[in-house]
Amino acid sequence: MPVEQVSENDVQDFINKLNTQTGKSYRLPTEAEWEYAARAGTTSPFYTGDCINTQQANYDGNSQDYNNCGAKTGVYKQTTVAVGSYPANPWGLYDMAGNVWEWTCSAYVENYDGSEKQCSSKNDASTSRVLRGGSWYYLARYTRSARRYRSTPVNRLINFGFRFALGQTAS
Repeated sequence: MPVEQVSENDVQDFINKLNTQTGKSYRLPTEAEWEYAARAGTTSPFYTGDCINTQQANYDGNSQDYNNCGAKTGVYKQTTVAVGSYPANPWGLYDMAGNVWEWTCSAYVENYDGSEKQCSSKNDASTSRVLRGGSWYYLARYTRSARRYRSTPVNRLINFGFRFALGQTAS
């Protein structure tokens, strides 16, 4: 199961301990890195194409349709599911759409253009951070590769999780 109900601060504490124990350099991805990985070389709204359904991602399948794709006719599981329950994207990454919103290390900016290359300062606890991917609790449209959500680093919601990146961000 994916880790859920964690704040960005919780994740950073865990990453610091993991890095100390392993000698590696794990971190959260930047927003741009997350979207690049989610798209996996595609340019459509979802890595699945112009549409998505509840056999491809875990989201509220009883809710509002997206792009008249029939997304409303799916299943609403009302919880997270095991990682790998749905097909991977073209690069072999699972659950890049749905299941849990994933923290990034990027500060929220209104006019995001995809060009940021560094994580936001960990010292600025008041700045909202970006989450990506949608979740089991949200509509199909929130699972779009470009969809953004924001929250403060202290929030722990039932559908907030994370994924790691390895190595330093570009500067």
